[in-house]
Amino acid sequence: MNSPTLTALVAEDEATLREELIEQLNQLWPELQIVGPARDGLEALRLFDELRPDIVFLDIEMPGATGLEVARQIGQRAHIVFVTAYDQFAIEAFEQGVVDYLLKPLSPARLFTAISRLKQRLATPPADISPVLARLQERGGEAIKPQLRWINASIGQTLRLITVDEVCYFQSDNKYTRVVTRDSEALIRKPLKELTEELDAQQFWQIHRSTLVNVSAISGLTRDFRGRLQVKLKDRSDTLLVAESYAHLFKQM
Repeated sequence: MNSPTLTALVAEDEATLREELIEQLNQLWPELQIVGPARDGLEALRLFDELRPDIVFLDIEMPGATGLEVARQIGQRAHIVFVTAYDQFAIEAFEQGVVDYLLKPLSPARLFTAISRLKQRLATPPADISPVLARLQERGGEAIKPQLRWINASIGQTLRLITVDEVCYFQSDNKYTRVVTRDSEALIRKPLKELTEELDAQQFWQIHRSTLVNVSAISGLTRDFRGRLQVKLKDRSDTLLVAESYAHLFKQM
């Protein structure tokens, strides 16, 4: 007698990531049937009630309803895997041992581990994750605005996922922000002020009103013919001007 087909719902508002996750699931777990991708939290709730999947992959930050809100509505009716760019969520959830998580950008090796754990948990009913959700909710602003770990950036007609660790510096450019890595440049619409609030302040220093630099990308300092401080980078020939109001950051160097 054939065992019933396992089904899964993927809820992710970023089309590129949604397609990537579905493709990797098809490769690593071909027996699993993806019954309906959802583009936001409200669609995820509607499709869940309609399709009743066994497993739900939930992006935490979605329009309409967040992944946490969706998980609260689902309750113990499915096994949950959170998908997030922010490890504050991931660590909190994973330490409880009742849900798994995937960090963006997606890693096939990490997805394989999540699949292995899911297969073990399928032998038991879905766990009660309400204590985890309550703790995450209590964290308020920290849970809503965690540190940024990756960004979507346009390079020509191509959309590329860039981890913040790859970025040498961000620089304002009219209506856009330039994202400069070791070997490429891209543009995003997120303003520098918003990036400043979302990035780890220990990793990215604002050295000018228009520039954020990755501290690990700095090779040294120099001064131009006017005596102005400039940052030299390890993997690029660019030099970045340091505004006088930010010069104090380098007194320790």
